[in-house]
Amino acid sequence: MALNLSQKQVVVAEVAEVAAKAHSLIAAHYAGTTVAQITKMREQARKEGVFLKVVKNTLAERAVKGTEFESAGAKFVGPMLLAFSLDEPGAAGRVIKEAAKTNDKLQPQLVVIGGEVFPASHVDVLASLPTRDQALAMLARVLCEPVTMFARAVKAVGEKQEGGAVAAEPAAETA
Repeated sequence: MALNLSQKQVVVAEVAEVAAKAHSLIAAHYAGTTVAQITKMREQARKEGVFLKVVKNTLAERAVKGTEFESAGAKFVGPMLLAFSLDEPGAAGRVIKEAAKTNDKLQPQLVVIGGEVFPASHVDVLASLPTRDQALAMLARVLCEPVTMFARAVKAVGEKQEGGAVAAEPAAETA
């Protein structure tokens, strides 16, 4: 179904708004993917904070102009599905990777993060990034480690002094 000018403008504005606040982008070929597979992927994407959109390449290129994804615009070729991570950088990678396990027609083409374009092989790298909660837990562990080590050292010194004082008293009495 062909879009008229006003519909195209709405699509470009919608994608541009999402691209302006997204953390990462995965562009994937989806030709041959069934409606049921796309629907299932969209449901998962909503849960993960990922915006999925099938957009004509010329419209997608216009939409990402002025964003950190602009460098990928010229590389949009063929029927593309765009997956923007809105909450966490790795979310789109996890959604696309999971969907590709059961759908061999879904072929990632490129990954964009931090304004840099990477090949499709980086979907695995992106998918392996920790979630926000995992990253916070790692940070908390790193911040607590010096305090824990200090507490252990103080306890060890205290136990050593306590053991040394007990051993020193009987020696003083015999002398």
